[in-house]
Amino acid sequence: MNTITCVSCGKTGLVRNEIGINKKLLGEDIDKFYCLDCLAEYLEVTSQDILDKIEEFKEDGCKLFE
Repeated sequence: MNTITCVSCGKTGLVRNEIGINKKLLGEDIDKFYCLDCLAEYLEVTSQDILDKIEEFKEDGCKLFE
């Protein structure tokens, strides 16, 4: 399995939920990913806002999330 790295800070080993929220918010066809904290900074929201969105998408049955 390929290790996905944050395009901003270089964190390696992004987990499924981080990859899923990137695809959900930035588009299915992206090839560069942000870790949770960098994505929040990029979108000018808090990390908790991103976590809340992940939970919301999970509850809706989105297959991008665990």
